[in-house]
Amino acid sequence: MADQRELGLDALVDVLKAAGEPTRMRLLALLAAGDLTVTDLTEILGQSQPRISRHLKLLAEVELVDRYQEGAWAYFRLRQEGARVSLVRAMLASATGDDAVLSRDASRLVTLKKARAEKAQAYFSRNAAGWDELRRLHVSERDVETALRDMVGDEPVESLLDLGTGTGRILQLFEGLYRRGIGIDASRDMLAVARSNLDRAGITKASIRHGDIFNLPLDGQFFDLVTIHQVLHFLDQPEAAIAEAARMLTPGGRLVIIDFAPHGLEHLRDEHAHARLGFSHQAMTDWLAKAGLALEKTTDLSPEGTDGGKLTVTIWLARDQRAVEESEAPHQRMQAGGI
Repeated sequence: MADQRELGLDALVDVLKAAGEPTRMRLLALLAAGDLTVTDLTEILGQSQPRISRHLKLLAEVELVDRYQEGAWAYFRLRQEGARVSLVRAMLASATGDDAVLSRDASRLVTLKKARAEKAQAYFSRNAAGWDELRRLHVSERDVETALRDMVGDEPVESLLDLGTGTGRILQLFEGLYRRGIGIDASRDMLAVARSNLDRAGITKASIRHGDIFNLPLDGQFFDLVTIHQVLHFLDQPEAAIAEAARMLTPGGRLVIIDFAPHGLEHLRDEHAHARLGFSHQAMTDWLAKAGLALEKTTDLSPEGTDGGKLTVTIWLARDQRAVEESEAPHQRMQAGGI
């Protein structure tokens, strides 16, 4: 098998033609640092929007950048893998660190990300009081994250999808586990928070996208690990979200759900928009089975001194059954044939 970094002559020339122009090389350097809009890029490079758009279109045609829509905005990023991108990354790595143009672009990118972070922090601060109140009702986030990491294990995965990504914390928590990650959220304010957090952590192999958890803007059967962290209790139809998450899994892929066990704190409906007051193990098992998943592990994390006014956090880990069924099928056929 040919090395994945090898290119034929025509493809090699296409990449060199596309990258071998000053503005396009500057764009590639910026997009290697994270997701940016055309407006972001025009602000940094000081060029017109039509000009930047034409360059991006050419780079997309030769499979060097990805484009995805988020409402009225289009975001671009350097592709995560492939022989063409490997060549571009090698070219970018060979650029001198004190080049005046690239240094100026990098400085303007830092300024743009700082403004993005300040906007995200303003939103976070406006909502922090309510979040802090809810955190006091259950075990610490550190305990939840430790249990979550223990349950998932340390075996690397190709792709991670975090649904309802919020602050992007799951993408940060498993940063050393996946090769590529995507976080989806319906709130554009939270997307700003997540992007700011990933920028601050220097994570470029994960991207943040706007999307509907019931109708994801992604191809199915692509992700080895899907997480839904403290999201289902906001939904009127959590079982539909689980079915959509299951659609995203590769055969044998895993779904991890973190949410509350059943409780009686009715005030959370009005004060925190909770549509569901927790989930029982039976309900979760039934929903997972209906989606073609088998529950493998469950962990309940109860705060000390539970007095009815505290919340138990539960972690459920389920696996897609197609790989198991396919591996068993030949054996079953042999038995049926009397072999």
